[in-house]
Amino acid sequence: MNWINNVVRPKISGLWQKREMPENLWIKCPETGQMVFHKDLEANQFVFPQSGHHMRIGATPRLKSFFDDGKFETLPSPEVPADPLKFRDEKRYADRIKEARAKTGMQDALLTGVGQLDGLTVVAGVQDFSFMGGSLGMAAGEAIILGMMKAVELKAPYILFVSSGGARMQEGIMSLMQMPRTTVAVQRLRDARLPYIVVLTNPTTGGVTASYAMLGDIHIAEPGALIGFAGPRVIEQTIREKLPDGFQRSEYLLEHGMIDMVVHRHELRETLARICAMLSAERRAEEGKGRGEASSADGNARHLNGAAPEAKLPATAEQIAAATTAPASPELAKAQAPATPS
Repeated sequence: MNWINNVVRPKISGLWQKREMPENLWIKCPETGQMVFHKDLEANQFVFPQSGHHMRIGATPRLKSFFDDGKFETLPSPEVPADPLKFRDEKRYADRIKEARAKTGMQDALLTGVGQLDGLTVVAGVQDFSFMGGSLGMAAGEAIILGMMKAVELKAPYILFVSSGGARMQEGIMSLMQMPRTTVAVQRLRDARLPYIVVLTNPTTGGVTASYAMLGDIHIAEPGALIGFAGPRVIEQTIREKLPDGFQRSEYLLEHGMIDMVVHRHELRETLARICAMLSAERRAEEGKGRGEASSADGNARHLNGAAPEAKLPATAEQIAAATTAPASPELAKAQAPATPS
């Protein structure tokens, strides 16, 4: 009887039990209702083939599809206070952070990688919306700054893929202070004459839009991305007027000159590689030209001053002025001296 209880009955019961299916096996397009197999959608970089709708993509898949051969070095996440304000709403902020880390496998909303883009060294940061809405907190702000400083160290372009709902309310003023801090880091890139390229994805809103997301040298947006400070519903309720169709979408912003281009995700990597190569070549050419002009000016000054090639130029402005106005030799001074009456 044991074989009946242990073998036969479980097999019969299994015929009537409903098999559990993974929740994300099929994904429905929000525009057309098309059902697409998850693996096929992943192979298509999370773009629905029929409608072209761009789904959100995680930080790690984004970096793998961006760098050559999917290889990159991840920069360590900075250490910051976990819950500086001891904030609590429906649950503790510390618990929310733990849940987000368990869900995404990330330490915070931003992941930074260093790798090759068509053979050119590039530093790229990705904000992951699945981590508390990609909100900007102390950890994310510090990660952006460290990534930019790494780009300055490597003399490499910095590319930031933005997807965020804004500043993280649970960190209060600590979160808002990341806006000026990241702005200073952007200026460091400018001082080093390094390209800073921003890729705006869906959605990019709030304090992120009001700071580093709109300070790039070039702004690229994915099709249909929502980009703005306040949401369209809030704006309509405030001004009590109907907004135009497509308001705050990437195509609308391109038409009104707020961004530089809208690029399909399948063409994004090639576009970024071409821009980085062009801007890096221009920077090297300008540096070479600057060195050549400095060398030429140095040689001309020494020649005009009658100095030997190895002689040093005067250190101060007064010495330079005195050297350029004084005669180059005693013979020239005697020849230029006014004749005295005999």
